[in-house]
Amino acid sequence: RAAGAARRRRRAPEPGRNKATVKGRVVKSAIEEYHKKKPVNHLRENLQYMLKGRLVADKAVTEQVLAQNRGRKSKDQPPEKTEKKKPEGTVFTEEDFRKFEREYFGIP
Repeated sequence: RAAGAARRRRRAPEPGRNKATVKGRVVKSAIEEYHKKKPVNHLRENLQYMLKGRLVADKAVTEQVLAQNRGRKSKDQPPEKTEKKKPEGTVFTEEDFRKFEREYFGIP
């Protein structure tokens, strides 16, 4: 118990160097600090990196990855694409209609 209390007790500050003095301090140049913190534009390197790899994955693979990364909520699901129905043409020709008209109505 005594050892724990001794550990918790703070040591008295030793008479050391006064931190308010200027002696030993390195003067920083404002220009150097500005150049250190200036944002760097990485656009050129990024474009070179992107253009270097021209490998394009298969459409099936990309669709599978997108499907796996999509959430389960309905708001995350893309709207389902409905296939447009082609207008159905008639199987009968004009000749068939005339023939039917003659048979049904008896008009020659």
